[in-house]
Amino acid sequence: MDKFVLFDCLQKEKITMAQEIERKFLVDQNQWNQQEKPAGELYRQGYLLTDQHKTIRIRQTPTQGFLTIKGITIGATRTEYEYEIPLQEATELLDNFASSELSKIRYTLNFKGNIWEVDEFLGDNAGLWVAEIELNSEDETFELPLWVGKEVTSEPKYYNANLTTHPFKNWK
Repeated sequence: MDKFVLFDCLQKEKITMAQEIERKFLVDQNQWNQQEKPAGELYRQGYLLTDQHKTIRIRQTPTQGFLTIKGITIGATRTEYEYEIPLQEATELLDNFASSELSKIRYTLNFKGNIWEVDEFLGDNAGLWVAEIELNSEDETFELPLWVGKEVTSEPKYYNANLTTHPFKNWK
């Protein structure tokens, strides 16, 4: 395609950056254990690039693979681009190119009209449980389930990318 035709096509498209608005909370294990919950799914994710301004992540679920690019977090918001990739390619990228990785079991549930994702971390992060909720705006109101504890949205040590290099087992 001629570069001028491509430029013209791009000018006609409304190109916007994707945004993720996410809040994170610790999970109260006693309350969580008393809840009826769905079966969890094993996630494996590794990082091709991590620095203070961006991450490039590969995620493997039991049935899908994803390539995700995330920008710097400001408040509870950051840019995010996520693309589904073939499961086999996700495995190959994790095996051959990830500089760090982690595994977790993810439980996804609806509470009062909001989707919550609860991660039970494994391996060097065993014992850490984090709940996340994605929102449409930073000031969106929502009700907290009984099993939600302290908010850790602004604490970088809870970012998955940081857990791969500074795992929970070393925090004490």
